[in-house]
Amino acid sequence: MQISVQLVVSVLLSAIAAYLIGSINFALVISGAVYKKDIRNYGSGNAGMTNMLRTFGKLPALFTLIGDLGKGVVAILLSRLLFYLFMGVDSFLLGSYIAGVFALLGHVFPIYYGFKGGKGILVTAGILLMIDPIVCGIIFGVFLIVFACSRIISLSSISAAAAYPIATLVLRLVQHAAVHTVVLHTLLSAMIGALVIYLHRGNIKRLLAGEEPKIGQKSKHKN
Repeated sequence: MQISVQLVVSVLLSAIAAYLIGSINFALVISGAVYKKDIRNYGSGNAGMTNMLRTFGKLPALFTLIGDLGKGVVAILLSRLLFYLFMGVDSFLLGSYIAGVFALLGHVFPIYYGFKGGKGILVTAGILLMIDPIVCGIIFGVFLIVFACSRIISLSSISAAAAYPIATLVLRLVQHAAVHTVVLHTLLSAMIGALVIYLHRGNIKRLLAGEEPKIGQKSKHKN
C-alpha cells in the first residue's frame, strides 16, 4: 500500500468515525432517557448544555457537558490511533483537525436525530483541548472575560469562536511554523470558528435587539 493510499484511508476512516461519534447528542440522550422529552421542543430549542441547564437543571447540564466534551476528546484519540495503525505515525495533527471538524459536524447535523443537533461549543472545547491546549487556554480566557462582563453564554461563545483562528495564527507565527502549516491550521480553525458563529445567528439577532437572556434567566425564544 502506497503512503498516499494510507493517508486517504486514514483520513476517511477518521472523518467517518468522528462524524458518527459527534452525532451522539448527550442533551438529547439525557432528556429523552430520563425525562421522556425532546430538549429541542423546550427553551431555546437548542440541544445543548445551556438549554439543558435552563430546562432541567444543573445535574443534567453537567452530564451533558461531560458527554459533549468527552466525545470531542474520543474522536481525536481515535483519529490518532487510526493514523498510527495505517501510517505508523503516533500523532498526526492534520488527522486530528479533520476528526475535529467532522465531530463538530456530527454534533451540529447528527445522523441519528434528523440532522438537527446543537451548536457545538463543548465539542469544540474538547477538540481544542486535544489539538492545541495553549490555544484552548487562550480562547477559554476570552470566554471567561466576556462572560464575567456580560453573563451571557452565547456572547461569550461567539467571542471565543472569533478568537480561535486569531490565536492559532499568532501562536503558529510565534512558533516559527512552516508557511503551509500556518496557513492550513489557520484555515481549519477559521472553518470551525465560522461554523460555531453561524450556528449562533439567532443569538446574534437577539443580542443586537437586546433580548438575549443572561445566565439564570429563562429563554422565551427558540433558535
